[in-house]
Amino acid sequence: MTSKVTYLGGLRTEAQHLASQEIIITDAPKDNQGKGEAFSPTDLVATALASCMITIMGIKARDLGIDLTGTKAEITKIMGIEPRRISTLQIQLTFNSSFDSKTQTLLERAALTCPVAHSLHPDIRQEVLFIWPS
Repeated sequence: MTSKVTYLGGLRTEAQHLASQEIIITDAPKDNQGKGEAFSPTDLVATALASCMITIMGIKARDLGIDLTGTKAEITKIMGIEPRRISTLQIQLTFNSSFDSKTQTLLERAALTCPVAHSLHPDIRQEVLFIWPS
């Protein structure tokens, strides 16, 4: 088993990662009858995509003998209406260090092949922008 989720009432859940015992609280978003005081489940999906991309790039960077410490992702989740679902995930990845074009291409390809990216429904648009320092 990976995790357990408990409904706490008031459209809030507590998710526990069993291996680490870490806890994540979720709330329904304000635009869907919730308080929006924590990540919503769809926020976690969007955040998981960015986290996965950075992790897979980190593995590739380690293999290449380079450091991506400080790389950041900004995530925008756009919801569709009918049906209510994630329609677009916009990820902007900003790097502290610049590399030669071959290395940057390898890292970008790694990001786009992360397991979360491949697990999302193909109707969810994934718009990824890579920002390298000049």
